[in-house]
Amino acid sequence: MTTVDGHETSRTAGADGRRFAARETLTDREPSGAHSPQSPERPEPSCRRWGREVATVDGRESPSVAGADGRRPAARETLTDQRPPDAHAPATPEPSETPEPSGPSRPPEASRRQRRRGRSRRAKIAAVAVAVAAGGAATAAALNLTGDAASEQTARGLPPSTAKVTRETLRDTQDADGVLAYGEQTAATSRLRGTLTALPDSGDRITRGKTVYRVDDKPVTLMYGSRPMYRDLRPGVEGEDVHQLERNLQALGYDGFTVDDEYTGDTADAVREWQDDRGLDETGVVELGRVLFTPGAIRVDSLEAGEGDPVSPGRKVLNYTGTEKAVTVQLEATDQRLAKEGADVEVTMPDDQKVQGRVDEVSTVIEPGGSGEEPQTKVEVTVALEGRRAQQAAEPYAMAAVDVTFTAGTRENVLTVPIAALLALREGGFGVEVVQGGRSSYVPVRTGLFADGKVEISGSGITEGTVVGMPK
Repeated sequence: MTTVDGHETSRTAGADGRRFAARETLTDREPSGAHSPQSPERPEPSCRRWGREVATVDGRESPSVAGADGRRPAARETLTDQRPPDAHAPATPEPSETPEPSGPSRPPEASRRQRRRGRSRRAKIAAVAVAVAAGGAATAAALNLTGDAASEQTARGLPPSTAKVTRETLRDTQDADGVLAYGEQTAATSRLRGTLTALPDSGDRITRGKTVYRVDDKPVTLMYGSRPMYRDLRPGVEGEDVHQLERNLQALGYDGFTVDDEYTGDTADAVREWQDDRGLDETGVVELGRVLFTPGAIRVDSLEAGEGDPVSPGRKVLNYTGTEKAVTVQLEATDQRLAKEGADVEVTMPDDQKVQGRVDEVSTVIEPGGSGEEPQTKVEVTVALEGRRAQQAAEPYAMAAVDVTFTAGTRENVLTVPIAALLALREGGFGVEVVQGGRSSYVPVRTGLFADGKVEISGSGITEGTVVGMPK
């Protein structure tokens, strides 16, 4: 509080350090005669809107809007001080007049106390909301608008900048780092006892019906299927593993049996024919460990044993992956909304070539913390590269870092404005300042998707091409 020419003045500073609002309180004066000097004129309160003055009407300040320059947004309404009528008190002089003495003078402190009791403090200060959305922050102004009056209240002065409402498709996207490789590695474990007599080389690709490795010079054959072999398959047994074997026999060209979950004599005949072709004893029984079932063709990643090594059930022989490249991404647990199985993604290769991918698998992993640190929960996402073009683009890279763009939401053919055009209304919600014919007015709007620095809006009178106010 400072005193100037007998006036006490209080000022409020904004976030940028500027003093943008003022209130004046008349201090007590000793009664003066006809020769007393004139009182200085009372300055009108004012505030800044995007860095410029806003007019004051009937003792009220216009709403103040903070722009991108970081000034504190504020909307303030100041009512002039009023005193209740007092028959024994002198009338409050006009600012331009010198008050006439009435009755005996009072000590200054007593007079101040009486004025503080008699004065009605009715100033109201409105806090402002700050809109933050989708990778960017928008500074919004709090406006004292309610109901239909909001759309009719005219802004004092025009905004320093404008933008047009546009119609477009908004996409809420997020980029993440990924690793391009052949996907998860799996170990091939022997279920047979004997000696390894043949092994593939690292990098070899093996398809259905081909030999994976040999034990005692007899082949272990690759077939496609998701269920691992866990028993001998012979006439009389039933189950999904039987169905899986019969599908493979049919795919390899053997027939004369019904493809179902029953191992019949006809199935045994087809197995004998297959055994003869593979150089196996023609027993009509597929012994445990003679077939390696995998979801598809495999690529040998590394060897766990060498030729001549003895093997027994449970001994690891080699590690394999799929033959198609895939991308692995680790997301924070808070970004799990991005990881939806079957969702389309875009993968950017090291040479900036963009290809399409699809979320194939989503799992939660726990990463152990270091010394004194808590374990962290991550979301691991496997992205399959879609189509021949994507696989060809990935072919030159055995392993590489890539960028993966996830799309969390899409809104097609909607009206949008820059997020900075939003104004936060005091009663809640948002609005925009519509500029038309040299005047502007505040119009409430409904918001939708926030993306790429823009926001979807709708509201009364909001159409494509509408001009709205913007901060500097």
